[in-house]
Amino acid sequence: MRTASRFLIVIIFLGVVLGGIFGYKFYQFDQMEEQSSQPQPPAKISATTARAESWTPELKAVGSVEAINGIRVANEVPGVVETISFESGDEVNKGDVLIRLDAAIDEAALRTRRAEAQLAEQEFARVSDLLPKRAVSQSQYDEVKANFDAARARVNEAEAQLSKKVIRAPFDGKLGLRLIDQGEYIGTGTAIVEINMLNPIYVDYTLSEKDLSKVARDYDVVATVAAVPERTFEGRVSAINTSVNPQTRTVRIRATLENEDNLLRPGMFATISTRQPEDREVITVPRTAISYNTYGDFVFVVAENDDGELIVNRRTVQTGNTRDGRVAVTDGLEDGEQVVSKGLLRLRAGQRVEIQDDSDKPAEASE
Repeated sequence: MRTASRFLIVIIFLGVVLGGIFGYKFYQFDQMEEQSSQPQPPAKISATTARAESWTPELKAVGSVEAINGIRVANEVPGVVETISFESGDEVNKGDVLIRLDAAIDEAALRTRRAEAQLAEQEFARVSDLLPKRAVSQSQYDEVKANFDAARARVNEAEAQLSKKVIRAPFDGKLGLRLIDQGEYIGTGTAIVEINMLNPIYVDYTLSEKDLSKVARDYDVVATVAAVPERTFEGRVSAINTSVNPQTRTVRIRATLENEDNLLRPGMFATISTRQPEDREVITVPRTAISYNTYGDFVFVVAENDDGELIVNRRTVQTGNTRDGRVAVTDGLEDGEQVVSKGLLRLRAGQRVEIQDDSDKPAEASE
């Protein structure tokens, strides 16, 4: 009897506990239904107006900086380095002496050739005086004259050989690192130093064949490099290749840039904008107003519903170039339409919104 009473008490206790749990859960579910039946508050957004601007059309590309003249200076004849007349990084002019090779043997050979030439000249002078007197034959005269001409040619050859012992700068430019040492024996063709003409300087890049009609000689070009991100370098298209690469279907373009400060160096990676001469009107919005997607870029356009409330509609757009934080919209937007500029990720089509910040107002106030 006592066991049955205890069992009954346990059953009643469990029934009270479970009833309380189920009652609380039912109350929570009822509250959630009540909240879900209430309309969602409008999302707070920042908005801006799409506006028409006059932009200069440009073609973006990447390329490499190239020196107009750039070589590794090398020697034509072997020898021992006698003197070095430059330091790494020097600015030089065409004809400046870079190094001299030991030329003792060549100087001695030149003196020998000059002595032979002097003797041949004297012999030729004597024969020339005797020829009118018929003291020598014409054949003797011709032979002496040939010997004299050959002696002079050997002098010129020795002088040319001696001049090769002096290596000079082939053009104006800036030297790189010295690659040889004084007293070193260098064979024919040994690299001595790199020299590059840096101002002006080339930038070579490629454009798709479909853009070939949009570029011509003397079009303005603006280039930037990662080494000097705050600077832009201006120039003009100086040459366009006459053929299209059949593998890549691109055409090679060369522009000439001013480089007075020598900030651009051969081999640098550059971003190039080729600008066309005529401006055109485009619709632009801030870059933050565009949601870039694999299946197409889109914006949220602000509009009014039938009840006069502000809502957003998702609209696919075609985008073009980007300039100063604004994106050209080539299709999908009209001038004056209002779009969301911030907070795109939490929006959905048809959602009610409240404009918290109109980015166009400060601009109007400042004007």
